Amino acid sequence: MANQYVPQACSVPLATSRADFWRAVLELMKPLTWFAPMWAFLCGAISSGAAPTGEFLWNLFLGAILAGPLMCSMSQVMNDYCDREVDRINEPQRPFPSGRITEAQGLWLCTALTLASFGMAWIVGAWPVLLITVAAFVMSLLYSAPPVRGKRNGWFGNGLVSFAYEGVAWATGCLAVSGAFPPASLAGAVLYSIGAHGIMTLNDFKSVPGDTALGIRSVPVQLGIPRAARVACYVMNIPQLLCVGLLAWYGEWLWAAVLMGLLVAQIPLQVKLVRDPEARAPWYNATGTTLYVLGMMAYAIAIR
Repeated sequence: MANQYVPQACSVPLATSRADFWRAVLELMKPLTWFAPMWAFLCGAISSGAAPTGEFLWNLFLGAILAGPLMCSMSQVMNDYCDREVDRINEPQRPFPSGRITEAQGLWLCTALTLASFGMAWIVGAWPVLLITVAAFVMSLLYSAPPVRGKRNGWFGNGLVSFAYEGVAWATGCLAVSGAFPPASLAGAVLYSIGAHGIMTLNDFKSVPGDTALGIRSVPVQLGIPRAARVACYVMNIPQLLCVGLLAWYGEWLWAAVLMGLLVAQIPLQVKLVRDPEARAPWYNATGTTLYVLGMMAYAIAIR
């Protein structure tokens, strides 16, 4: 009975077990999404050049918890809460519309994750990390919550997500272990955040019919699927090429060659992607995007 969900006019708690409730909480927190900010945090920490002391490793551990299980989970819960009316139509099996979690419980969960994030940020890096964590919280509000609901426009919404998941997490990692944000690290955070906008666009191909019906102006809805796929590739590639140029400028020719090799390896995958973006976007995320994130780490190691 606990696994049979039906659409409801409002979030009414069902007679679920405690285990069912915590499964629904985990579903809201979406652990699979934690990788991106945790990886960016790690890249930022490595790019700082800080020595790998015991304190470095401890802050790395606490910061990874901050980036993934706390801040990323908070943004996912907030997004589901703000989407609960739409989900009653499109995804009635989700925790809020199915009644497995009430709206009040969702608010408490989001509040608890937010406060825990602020507390962890203070432990990890005092004011610098706390302030950037507050900035990430504001970005989540701008993306999900009315009246802005930046997710309604693919250019703005994807930009908020890409900078929150990549740039802010990268900056947090750098500040957490060194208390500074060197120019080379800042450049990497900004460029890889811009490139991640293209990755966000790939995730929009699967929902074009629903976005069109609901008036959500994702990049594929605005440009059409074929053109959006090509634009996403340009957006991913140009920042990577600029990072290659920066490494050459810094005299890191070997790492520049490594980064260029990773970029070149993405090109044939992108050619295949643009032939059928809707069907091949998940495949590209498992192949081309993997090369992209490996490039992030290569850049971080090169500038440390």
